[in-house]
Amino acid sequence: MEEIIYCCKLTDVGNPDLLPELLSAMEYDFSSWVDREGDKSYHILYFSVAGQELAAAEKLSSLQESWQDMGIEVDDIETFFIKKEDWAEVWKKYFDIITISERLVIKPSWLEYAATPEQVIVEIDPGMSFGTGQHATTSFCLKMIDRLADDPEVNSLLDAGCGSGILSIAAAKLGYSPIHAFDIDPDAVKIANENLADNAINNDIVDPVTVPIDQFNADCTLTYDLVVANILGHILVTNREKIFNMVKPGGYLILAGILSTEFKQMTGVFLDLGLEEEFTFTEKEWTSGLFRRV
Repeated sequence: MEEIIYCCKLTDVGNPDLLPELLSAMEYDFSSWVDREGDKSYHILYFSVAGQELAAAEKLSSLQESWQDMGIEVDDIETFFIKKEDWAEVWKKYFDIITISERLVIKPSWLEYAATPEQVIVEIDPGMSFGTGQHATTSFCLKMIDRLADDPEVNSLLDAGCGSGILSIAAAKLGYSPIHAFDIDPDAVKIANENLADNAINNDIVDPVTVPIDQFNADCTLTYDLVVANILGHILVTNREKIFNMVKPGGYLILAGILSTEFKQMTGVFLDLGLEEEFTFTEKEWTSGLFRRV
């Protein structure tokens, strides 16, 4: 029997990066892509039960007016269904090779790329989970992982909220070890494991687990040279002491996925614990930062 995916598609002509955060907070399963030439972004929500996509469309339509105050302007909401095996074909024309740095490149499996001997290639296909390198915060994390890979004192890495596993894959290919990863979403962990396997990284190197952040490393005996926390801001603040304690003295913490208007307040609680700000970067409405434990 064919498996059907029921979909609700939103076209955003305003703010291309904020809407995914809102959809995440509403706990929808979805994927996003940006049409840079057309200056639009598209978000498709996925459901396994017929009718759920219609309910989502109705709910999202009712929120359009309040979203406009945040710069989100949705000019089209539509529903449809597709066969699961046809899903990937919908996306192929919207994804291209992403050059993160001179060394690190992200590419979908169906595109060819002539890499130089010095380059590290991470192969990620669009999936029903986060993390293809397109989002500003994911890109920042990748750049910082690449930047710190040359530091001989930075070896171990924690990927907190691993999503598709893209950060763990890049870290493994750049030589980090050991690497631990977790996510609260079992579907994300499943996809992360698939992506790791597709990049020839076995579970002896990275073995993502499904667990909420407050239950990971419950005794806080594990510490890392680099902790990457690309998760929602309120979760960062609630778990700040736990996150801080998993960073080795002299180690680094990457905080990403934070709205620029909230960045100073949210990161201030980490500075109070004993972190120093090393570097920040703002792209559109997102600010991310690299911090060091002193």
